[in-house]
Amino acid sequence: MGNSASAAEDMPFDAKDFPKDLLAAQLKLAELYTALRDHQARLPWSRDADDGWPDAPERWHRRGRPKTTGWEAADAEMYDRLWKDLRTAAAAVQGHDHWSRCKQHGVAGADLVATRQALKNADGAVPAPKEDAPALDQEDVERAA
Repeated sequence: MGNSASAAEDMPFDAKDFPKDLLAAQLKLAELYTALRDHQARLPWSRDADDGWPDAPERWHRRGRPKTTGWEAADAEMYDRLWKDLRTAAAAVQGHDHWSRCKQHGVAGADLVATRQALKNADGAVPAPKEDAPALDQEDVERAA
């Protein structure tokens, strides 16, 4: 009778067999991105008070902006906290030991990129859609990852 650790070592390495803690970290990253995006969508266009400006029809890329009093202090605090948490979560995913193991097993270049992309859609790494939220399109998923 062999032990399970030795049996696991005998198995070929599968780069897309993601560790549970990496799946959880990716899930947290995606959830934080969604929370930040949703929070920002409710905020005025400028963090600080601004008088705005009119449309400039002669310059197609210069849309007008209405006057704003800026963000409330609590909204700015929440935004800053979400950004900080998002950066921390991204570092946890990007710095996970699984990527070193992939490289040790020869997963590199386009194969490593494909593996990282697969993580973004792996079971356990994708948030369940909220009933009242619009469906995420592929561009949202790619930005979140």
